[in-house]
Amino acid sequence: MEDINVTQLKEKMDAGEDFYFIDVRETYEYAEDNLGAVNIPLGEIPSKIQELKDLNATEIIIHCRSGARSGTAKQFLVQAGFKNVRNVLGGILDYRAKIEK
Repeated sequence: MEDINVTQLKEKMDAGEDFYFIDVRETYEYAEDNLGAVNIPLGEIPSKIQELKDLNATEIIIHCRSGARSGTAKQFLVQAGFKNVRNVLGGILDYRAKIEK
């Protein structure tokens, strides 16, 4: 599925759209600054696949600091059979720079 930019993410959040939002940064990064996503650090994604299986029909949006780790997480979920996964391009850095100027 096509990735999403920070403007599209903000629009979805503001509209109250239904999606499962995951932040794959480390716990200390999440504690310092977050957008309200569920925190599942990238290294824990493989062990969470079974827990996430119920979300297979739900849009899953993943973000991190810059979009790199979340891109890796997206690839992992797609390889595990998830069909509706999107990476936030630019991550929280881009979000803070463009949305909260």
